[in-house]
Amino acid sequence: MTSLFFLWGFMTVFNDILIPRFKEAFELTYFKAMLVQFAFFGAYFTGALIYFLISATKGDPIARIGYKNGVVLGLVISASGSALFWPAASAESYPMFLGALFVVGLGFAMLQIAANPYVTILGPERTASSRLNLAQGFNSVGTTIGPLIGGWLIFQYFASTDAHGADSVKVPYMGFCVVFLVLAAIFYFIHLPHIGEGNIERGAGALKIPHVFLGVIAIFMYVGGEVTVGSAIISFLGQPDIAGLDESAASKFVAIYWGGLLIGRFMGSVELSDLPKRKKQVLLVAIPLVAYLFLWVAKSAPLDALKGGGGDSVASLWWNNIVENQSSFLRYLPFVFLCWLMFQFGKGLAGRSLFIFSSTAVLLLLVAAFAKGAVAMWCVIAVGLFSSIGWSNTFSLAIEGLGTLKSQASSLLVMAILGGAILPPIQGFMADHAGIQLSFIVPMLAYAYVAYYGAIGHRVGRAASNEPATDTP
Repeated sequence: MTSLFFLWGFMTVFNDILIPRFKEAFELTYFKAMLVQFAFFGAYFTGALIYFLISATKGDPIARIGYKNGVVLGLVISASGSALFWPAASAESYPMFLGALFVVGLGFAMLQIAANPYVTILGPERTASSRLNLAQGFNSVGTTIGPLIGGWLIFQYFASTDAHGADSVKVPYMGFCVVFLVLAAIFYFIHLPHIGEGNIERGAGALKIPHVFLGVIAIFMYVGGEVTVGSAIISFLGQPDIAGLDESAASKFVAIYWGGLLIGRFMGSVELSDLPKRKKQVLLVAIPLVAYLFLWVAKSAPLDALKGGGGDSVASLWWNNIVENQSSFLRYLPFVFLCWLMFQFGKGLAGRSLFIFSSTAVLLLLVAAFAKGAVAMWCVIAVGLFSSIGWSNTFSLAIEGLGTLKSQASSLLVMAILGGAILPPIQGFMADHAGIQLSFIVPMLAYAYVAYYGAIGHRVGRAASNEPATDTP
């Protein structure tokens, strides 16, 4: 199951590479370029809405077909969407690309609906956030590696001066198509436990529960904020008064942004688990240090040499890059320490940790919106560290105590991924009129609501229904 989390993380961040690629190739405004996210995450909403309507009128589809078949269906749909990139590139059609992304998003919606609740019910409800953070940690491995490989493939390896700019996406997405089909075949033949299947109920009961409804809004804001920041980093770092980086160099810092989610999610899986206190403290120190070194080494990878560069060996070039990136990464280290400190304040409580981390993201974006140079640059990149536990903690808090309504609530929460479609174009519109820097006010407001849900929203209605609260020690 964690292979799925890795794969859709790896592919989702390719959107951050597609945005500047299509912006240049099709001569788009920021607003039109951000329609990449609108098409992709709008498909999440559409797919989840269809699922919810079927669930409310006919009964939960997962209860009928099972988690395994739900995963297989999602993989096949995603493979179809990936294959559509080839004709879209051949036709040099931006609308066709958006249509292909929409189909991929429909497949991912099905994967999210099946995989997220499945992970939460594989053990005690009090540690659901821990398990989901662990699975999401593998998602972040994909989002960390994705920009590095994607930026190299699309901006360099498959780029050609005598071809249309969008032509460089053909081969990478056909590769995705093949991988999806292979995984679909594997999942079809392997055995997965049939937990929670067979309870087919009609109606929209999950939507009537207050903490679920507020959780849907929180997921909308969280995904919208996270995607908006990631989508704007390359353009933001290209500003002369921020870093003045070209697209290829800036894409490597997108990897650090998503790598922050990797660090935070693996730390969250430990902090929110039932491990003994001593083991927790050891792992909470070891995980960020190992992940920090991984990011440093990964960002320093000499991918250019793989296309037949200079005479130096790849190992020698890699080491030289590591040394050159030393001063840059030392600026990121204080934010990693701050992340560790925030986990101490969170005390292993899902809601409290969500409030602290989201509030920190708000403060970082506030600084980024008005500062200049390295300060603004690293504050934006560090937001990834404090976005890390947002999805897992919000999702697990929202479906806590729902029993057979978990899958239906999951479809509502996946529907709320629409935030990733709505907020980036809003930020793009603001960037066109007020500048890319001030446009970070959009994700700032989004994270502020997530902080509210962590502090208060996830408790609303619980007293009346006598439901358990994850924040109860």
